[in-house]
Amino acid sequence: MRVTPAARAVALTAGLAVLTGCGIRGTAVPVDAGSAPSRATCVVRPGAQSPPPEGSLRMSVELLCTSQLLPVTRLVASPSPDDPAGLARALLEELKRQPSPVENEAGFSTEVPQRLTVSGPRPGDPAGTLRLNTAPEQLPPSALAQVVCTYAGTAAADGRSTVALGGPDDERPKGYACTEETRAHPEAVRSGGVPLP
Repeated sequence: MRVTPAARAVALTAGLAVLTGCGIRGTAVPVDAGSAPSRATCVVRPGAQSPPPEGSLRMSVELLCTSQLLPVTRLVASPSPDDPAGLARALLEELKRQPSPVENEAGFSTEVPQRLTVSGPRPGDPAGTLRLNTAPEQLPPSALAQVVCTYAGTAAADGRSTVALGGPDDERPKGYACTEETRAHPEAVRSGGVPLP
């Protein structure tokens, strides 16, 4: 049987197609295809909701999951209603606490340093100011974002969406807003600090 040049060319082309596999050419240039798929669900299944024990209440704190901020409900010691700094301290304690086994399994973590403390305003500070023992800009961005978004809208921040934060020195506090950008990209919180009047 005589093989024609055309048949030989077709066979050669088919053979090359088999040898090259899926048809995607190899490259010497690194390709960033993003991070590997995460097994984190970022969902904590709520158990049976019983009334909170006396002297505590359920509040949301912001934890990290897949590099973004998401709320997790915790039982928080309830200070006096006229003690915003007390509520700020109670929320900060929850942020510093390592995630429970259920939260950890869902992929949650916290970056808030154990040494971080918070107190109320100094004389001359704007109303609702909270003073940290570390300058806000010296905190890891994700930790600062956790603090800001946990306090925003609560009595700790005087009900405001912008949190007035200062450090241990005499530098004037700045306002930090918890936005959708902050939640999706916690590192963006640093560019959000604005001078307060």
